[in-house]
Amino acid sequence: MNASDLHPAAVARRSAVQEVATMRILVTGATGFIGGAVVDALRARGHVPVPAVRDVDAAKRRWPMLQPVAVDFAHDTDAQAWRPRLAAIDAVVNAVGILRETDAQPFAALHDATPRALFEVCVDAGVRRVVQVSALGADEDATSPYHLSKRAADRHLHALPLQGVVVQPSVVFAPQGASAGMFLMLATLPIALLPGGGVQRVAPVHLDDLIDTIIHALEDADPPRLVEAVGPACMTLRAYLDTLRRSLGLGGLRVLPVPMPLVRLSASVLQHVPGSLVEPETIAMLARGNCAAPDGIARLLGRSPRAAGDFVPPPLRAMTRRDAQLRWALPLLRISVALVFVVTALLSFGLYPLDGSRALLASAGVPGAAVDIALFGSAAIDLLLGVGMLLPRTRTVAYLASIALIVAYTAIISLAMPAYWLHPFGPVLKNLPILASLVLLHALDRGD
Repeated sequence: MNASDLHPAAVARRSAVQEVATMRILVTGATGFIGGAVVDALRARGHVPVPAVRDVDAAKRRWPMLQPVAVDFAHDTDAQAWRPRLAAIDAVVNAVGILRETDAQPFAALHDATPRALFEVCVDAGVRRVVQVSALGADEDATSPYHLSKRAADRHLHALPLQGVVVQPSVVFAPQGASAGMFLMLATLPIALLPGGGVQRVAPVHLDDLIDTIIHALEDADPPRLVEAVGPACMTLRAYLDTLRRSLGLGGLRVLPVPMPLVRLSASVLQHVPGSLVEPETIAMLARGNCAAPDGIARLLGRSPRAAGDFVPPPLRAMTRRDAQLRWALPLLRISVALVFVVTALLSFGLYPLDGSRALLASAGVPGAAVDIALFGSAAIDLLLGVGMLLPRTRTVAYLASIALIVAYTAIISLAMPAYWLHPFGPVLKNLPILASLVLLHALDRGD
């Protein structure tokens, strides 16, 4: 037991929290990993969460017992749109946040204009408390559009005549979270390529501690106006990944430093890849650091937040390790199998002497008039399948078609040229691991 758990103030706060009245709490961003965890925690505490989401059907599937409301933070910048949604609402948690903006989802609307409208109506509607999930770094020194937009909404909330609590999390660890998944993947790589060697500083906080912080901010009689939700230690990115790796039973982290100019150049390219978390702004935010003292969150929780070495509990370590390794192993397997098909196609198109390819087909019993049709037709199919494996929308079909094609090729070769099963280079035997790889990719590499 932590010594802070025995502090009289902590005991008194815990008792006050346990006696809090049931509240109806509007939770925006409820289908996000933070917002969803807030809804689950509120239900466990006996409150009535009202998920405010874009996809009402998805929210109903997850929480069939709740009554979600439709919102669109990209467009609901008019305060009037929020009045009917706040009827009989006691408190609000705004958990909407995006790391990268797009034309359809701009920071100015999602982080600033729409939250402002929501907060202003909370005053008129008599909402007693608003908890704004912001971001560590949304302060006086903020320079990135992400932090500046968060800071604008934070300041607006604090300027209003209501109980507003701004929670600013550092890097949040949750295995299902995108950023945590990326860190786990880096931690499990045989060699981690880290920007500048991983000297950037972070204070990672576990999702459970962040959610407990939000619950206390809602339930405590007199919560602080600002809580920096951080872990107990500020560490370098390299030390954080090393801690994660050791907790997964993989030994020490091996690092290959990547010079920052090359990192920035790569980020300028990767920002154009759909779904990528790497762009010049995120690299700049990482370089700035993401640390704060843990005193505030410890006082609110009445205990110290969880240390990074304890993020993954022992019963889940093997599963978490495998999931993290699959994040890099599956793309590696997909690309290597796709290259087999693409290179085979290019060889058949002429990189390998055409006379040799034609002679091989003739020895398999292909009639002379059909040799070129079989040669170039199969090459075209191989090329289409290889490219299809690299595209998220077509890879599942490409895997199935490739499995069927290899089974067919293997059957034909077994009938026409059975001696190839005994060839010292194993040209037919190698079909077996490729088939196994395709079956695995079809089962796990869905591209969603």
